Amino acid sequence: MVFVSPIFIFLFLPITLGIYALACLTGRKFFKNTSLLVCSLVFYAWGGVGYLALLVLSTIVNYIFGLLIGREKNRRLVLTAAVIYNMGILFVFKYLNFFADTVQTAAHMLKLDWTAALPAITLPIGISFFTFQIMSYVIDVYNRKVEVQKNPLDLALYIMLFPQLIAGPIVRYIDVNQEIKERYTDSDMIHSGITRFIVGFNKKIFLANGMGYMADTVFGSISKINTPLAWLGAVCYALQIYMDFSSYSDMAIGLGKIFGFHFLENFNYPYISGSIKEFWRRWHISLSTWFRDYVYIPLGGSRKGTGKTYRNLLIVFLLTGFWHGADWTFIVWGLFHGLFLVLERGKMGTVLERLPKAVRHIYTGIVVLVGWVFFRCETLGDALVYIKTMFTLDFRNYGAVEILQAIDREFLTLFLLAVIGSVPLIPWLKEKTAGKRAVGAAADAGLLVMFAFGVFYMVGADFNPFIYFRF
Repeated sequence: MVFVSPIFIFLFLPITLGIYALACLTGRKFFKNTSLLVCSLVFYAWGGVGYLALLVLSTIVNYIFGLLIGREKNRRLVLTAAVIYNMGILFVFKYLNFFADTVQTAAHMLKLDWTAALPAITLPIGISFFTFQIMSYVIDVYNRKVEVQKNPLDLALYIMLFPQLIAGPIVRYIDVNQEIKERYTDSDMIHSGITRFIVGFNKKIFLANGMGYMADTVFGSISKINTPLAWLGAVCYALQIYMDFSSYSDMAIGLGKIFGFHFLENFNYPYISGSIKEFWRRWHISLSTWFRDYVYIPLGGSRKGTGKTYRNLLIVFLLTGFWHGADWTFIVWGLFHGLFLVLERGKMGTVLERLPKAVRHIYTGIVVLVGWVFFRCETLGDALVYIKTMFTLDFRNYGAVEILQAIDREFLTLFLLAVIGSVPLIPWLKEKTAGKRAVGAAADAGLLVMFAFGVFYMVGADFNPFIYFRF
């Protein structure tokens, strides 16, 4: 089930809100948490009952791991078992076929007769997100950053809470454990939550999908495009993936507020960054901080010399790319970013700091756009052809009529809105108009009108899932 679907907007969400409101009338935590947990189970089961069993099993197993770690005996051994279990589940469902195919390809190149007969494995939706979320709880219990959760229903709610279950943000237990125990929702939180949800809803329906149509058209015609169209496609995909992923985070954060939870921000206008280092402080914050705290720092971070710092950065970004998908394109994308982070740690970073701000933004934009080409293309070969087209200054017309026809007034309007939405203009306007009731009322009315248009469009549109559902 996705947030931008009629079944969610017209059935699941109203019923869930009604059930939760009744539970709140009791004033008892048990009924509030249980009602949310049951609704979250229904939400996940909607995409397939089979993998709900996997989610429940992982919750039970990690609940036991947490209890065992809390007993202080053989803590490191239990933590090791927990990491092996969780990574093993992720490996089987997400990476086993990739490794089998890679070994098979290598065997054929070496003229060896070896074939791996593996069944097709369907990726459980959200497995990368909830696996990392579960692991953060177990590791934090081991590091004594949080107390063991002895109530299995409360731990299950933390893991399965539907707003962030399948596409993040990756929520740390330490950030919500007090709200699981006791939380209150007032009119301001509900208003803020509804507003945030509607903003995300409209970003997905209009901006992400609008940019996605152009990006898909360009990337589907790699042999026909020239340099300007290649850059147009890369920019549109950059806008699409930002609007797509940040819109889900907006909706998740908004829904969380309605139910009394405060999820941390997951994006902070990454495209205004002046370096790749800054980009990763602003992009997918819950993932980058997860790798920082649970991989980079345990490896030694930057404390053990320049060489090992570079090694640690490359390991982290190799894993970051691999987390996104079992394909060489994602691995290269991760290493590509890791390479520039290494370069920025050295003399290049010193030079970069001395450059004008505009030049730093241009540098970062080019690196990020080239990286997105690797991320978007189906194969490394396609990515290299596409990048070559971007930089060979080819202005010939190859007859990409479909692309040119798509550059109409509607596209240009959506493109402009997507660019505006990628910079902190709206927060600046809100700050300047803070306290003016007329402006606030007009903004609310405008959001409701846009939501109505979005719902109307959603009902008649084809199913268009979020990009990060693949991960």
